[in-house]
Amino acid sequence: MSNYKKILKMPLRVSLAVLLSGVLAKMFEWPYAKEIVLYSFIAIGVLYTIRFFQKNEKQFIDFTKLALVTFFSLYGIFTILEFPYTLFFLVLMAITFVMWFVMEGTAYFLDDDRRAKNSIYQILWNCALVVGTLGVISGSLLKILNWDYAVHILSIGLTIVAAYILKDVFVPESSKQDEQGNEGYQI
Repeated sequence: MSNYKKILKMPLRVSLAVLLSGVLAKMFEWPYAKEIVLYSFIAIGVLYTIRFFQKNEKQFIDFTKLALVTFFSLYGIFTILEFPYTLFFLVLMAITFVMWFVMEGTAYFLDDDRRAKNSIYQILWNCALVVGTLGVISGSLLKILNWDYAVHILSIGLTIVAAYILKDVFVPESSKQDEQGNEGYQI
């Protein structure tokens, strides 16, 4: 990743967290859940497009990410509005995801020298993300099987993942500076 400050980073994270919250609300059949999810998909698509066009130097990977986010947003919008041809956007999203993963993949989360430098705080947040992801996966599978407490596991997993996305909002400035000085830990 380059050293430039990412444009619209926080609004995109908030949009993703709101999307996860909307999915959770939709799962519980709360009112306005469909609208929350719809507006979140629209916000993600618009914000990332603005972010893309604000970037000075664009490489092929940047166009791939734009296509991935665009197809993701369109798939979500078409699904919520129950339009036909959602499978088309799902296939295009899968193709662009594979392209992104082959070109950049997990290196996206590493520093310029391709070494992860994490503090204990970051390691704990990464463990929370793993627990949240496992909660989403297992809760989804158990929901399909109609097992008891599947919805509880799924909702806890979604909540943890949403908190992980918003973690930078809750980190005090002193902790961010401490993390930069403590780069000895690696995952």
